[in-house]
Amino acid sequence: MKNYQGVIIEESLESKEVLKKIKIISTKVEPITNEHKTPWLSQWTLHTVKIPDNEAKEIAEEISKSLDRNHGGSWYADFKNDTHHYIIFRDKIFYIDRKSKEQYDEAKSYGISLGIPEYQVDFHPEVEEWER
Repeated sequence: MKNYQGVIIEESLESKEVLKKIKIISTKVEPITNEHKTPWLSQWTLHTVKIPDNEAKEIAEEISKSLDRNHGGSWYADFKNDTHHYIIFRDKIFYIDRKSKEQYDEAKSYGISLGIPEYQVDFHPEVEEWER
């Protein structure tokens, strides 16, 4: 089975405990701009992570319970491998077959319904392929 890879924004987590259970490959700090839509923060700390396939579901559930609920629940985390993509919101997890435009559309609609800017929930990796 393939490992999953993705990005977790440290500031999105109420509890950082889950980060101790994940292999962090790299970390990048971004200063906040208006586009981030998080004026209560001064920066985003983006951790690129690798998660073994056999731990992915459990880690996704822990992230889902850890995401900040004080700012409208408008955070998500995601990680994917060649075949599947976990898109994780507070108390809701999408486990997506990467060939399914419908499943991606559902996750995107859900994110927008939480107030996440549309450009931040553009999960579709192969949109051009689906349009052919």
